[in-house]
Amino acid sequence: MPPKAEAYDHMERRCPRLGGPVTFRYCRECPDTEGFCPKTADCWWEYFDVMTYLKTHLSEKEFNELSEAKFKPKVSSLLEIIQQLSGNSKQ
Repeated sequence: MPPKAEAYDHMERRCPRLGGPVTFRYCRECPDTEGFCPKTADCWWEYFDVMTYLKTHLSEKEFNELSEAKFKPKVSSLLEIIQQLSGNSKQ
């Protein structure tokens, strides 16, 4: 029987995007994507069989979309925020 979706939620590791500790639950409910973080497999493969977990808990379509999803590099995201803020200050 496959583990429940919440089985690994308590596990914690350092997030390469955020720079601090996050739980697997955070990655499973990523605020940026309202679902799994696209880096979930990259980050958690050393901790448990995350690929089997994802294949078990996602539809084939969701799994494929997750596999193909990419985050913008942190520098690009920061530049966008700076541009938005500088645009707001001119108003």
